[in-house]
Amino acid sequence: MPNSFNYTLLRGRAKRKEVILLNTSSLETTDIFRGAFYLCMGGDLADIRFRQNGKQIASFMFTGHDLNKHDREYISGHAMVNPVQFREALNHLRDILFKQLRQKEDMRYDRKRDHRAYQKRR
Repeated sequence: MPNSFNYTLLRGRAKRKEVILLNTSSLETTDIFRGAFYLCMGGDLADIRFRQNGKQIASFMFTGHDLNKHDREYISGHAMVNPVQFREALNHLRDILFKQLRQKEDMRYDRKRDHRAYQKRR
């Protein structure tokens, strides 16, 4: 059974972020900043999943060595990372996230797919 915990950021309005520790070498988070940190520390993005909870929530799944250790450093505030590398990792995650969202929306609003004029005749 995966370990799961939530934390709340008190910047502006409260936001709920979730991290699920799947095993010693993989975890899942809804926090894009934490995901960028994992990428900087050598983690690999395995998947992005979407779920509906009143609004659409993206969940990033990471694999790699020592992710639990890096997660504890991140939570405690002792994590150190190159800021340029962090910015690049954050932009990379955003690019992948928005690309998947666009593909998902294109499939949702693809009118040609159901229109008879565009269907193949047999």
